[in-house]
Amino acid sequence: MKKQTLFPDKVWALFASVKLSVYTLVLLAVTSTIGTIILQNGSPQAYIKLYGNSGYHLIKVLGIDDMYGAWWYLGLLVVLCVNIVVCSIERLSNTWKIIFPQKISVNPDRFAGLKNRQDVQLSSGSGQTEIVERCRTFLSKRVGAVSEVDTDGGKVLYAESGRWTRLGVYVVHASILLLLAGALIGAVFGFKANLNLDEGQSSDTVFDTKHRVPIKLPFIVTCNDFEVNFYDTGAPEEFRSNLTIRTGENDSFSKDIRVNHPLRYKGINIFQASYGTASPKEAVFEITDNQTQERVVHTIKVGDSADLPGAQGRFKFEGFIPHYDFRGHNLGDAFIGQITVNGEDPAKIALPTKFPTFDKMRKGQFTVVVKSFNQAYYTGLQVTRDPGVWYVYAGFVLMIIGCWVTFFMSHQSVCVGIEDNGRRVWISGKSNRNAQGMTLKIKKLANALKDS
Repeated sequence: MKKQTLFPDKVWALFASVKLSVYTLVLLAVTSTIGTIILQNGSPQAYIKLYGNSGYHLIKVLGIDDMYGAWWYLGLLVVLCVNIVVCSIERLSNTWKIIFPQKISVNPDRFAGLKNRQDVQLSSGSGQTEIVERCRTFLSKRVGAVSEVDTDGGKVLYAESGRWTRLGVYVVHASILLLLAGALIGAVFGFKANLNLDEGQSSDTVFDTKHRVPIKLPFIVTCNDFEVNFYDTGAPEEFRSNLTIRTGENDSFSKDIRVNHPLRYKGINIFQASYGTASPKEAVFEITDNQTQERVVHTIKVGDSADLPGAQGRFKFEGFIPHYDFRGHNLGDAFIGQITVNGEDPAKIALPTKFPTFDKMRKGQFTVVVKSFNQAYYTGLQVTRDPGVWYVYAGFVLMIIGCWVTFFMSHQSVCVGIEDNGRRVWISGKSNRNAQGMTLKIKKLANALKDS
């Protein structure tokens, strides 16, 4: 009667399957490709515009808008990790017996029949005992510890090296596990956020780039100064922020950050990502009465107001916006104000900095022009935390070591046969990989043994 397989045994067999590894890797490759095609962390409007309402709902349900953090993608990574662990355990017992055998056994006939066997002509006049000792000394220096086996025709000396190199593949497996663990830890416990600071502004809260959720930092960030240099074409050449990190009243330090030169503190990285035009605290306005041509110039702070020419009303400086939309056209930075003429309703006006005479198109009694202001900028910072990064670094180091051991080192066995009272000597060997390299090594050993 056939023995029934238990469910735990079926699960173990499933995760010990190489097919599961292949299928999981293919799924990860395909889904990763999808993640590079479909917009990630976009706005609902962007997805609806690209894929329609039904496509947007499908993307949200499957989490494709943040695919590398989706539960099913992380689940695939977990499956791959378990699969690697089970496969390694399943095969490690046999490998362990090879690396640490209870007794080393040698089959001389198997070595004598190898294709890479080389006959060695040693100097005549030496007895078998002397030749055996000479070959033993040679093998122990060139290969490793020597075992001796008596045969009908004489003696066989056996030595080997590199049994431990069979663990190279398990080192590679461990490196993959560390890489996957680092990715999972970073996805679950890390964050990527943004923070915009005007000069002199401080904050201990950043906003997650995916969901705009506030995240409190264990310290306060202050932007002391921001500087941007431009090429002659007007494109930014370099921008720099001077930041102060403060964790207590008397515990603080400052550092300049630039693109690719971040500030790192307590596992949190602060990158210089962008910049933008900030609202000036005050500006100089020229107000003209188009009927009498009387002009007045006022320096007004945000939120304050000043008299119109002839005290016929008031002009209020309400604020500043970086992107002023006029009939579907982006006119860039603009000052926003309000004119209140005595006896009339207040009127909102916009004063784009690129178009000084813009307010004349309003054809009102008064025209307002921005004469000057101190250009201010805000610094755009990207703030990240990835607690899994050290696992990733360790994984890369282990992978390099494991690949080097796996592809460039091997378990090698060498035999020297001494027959007919030392008149016939041969040498051969085998390796668990790179047979051609082993053939070349046997030829070199044969020549070296002849000259020893």
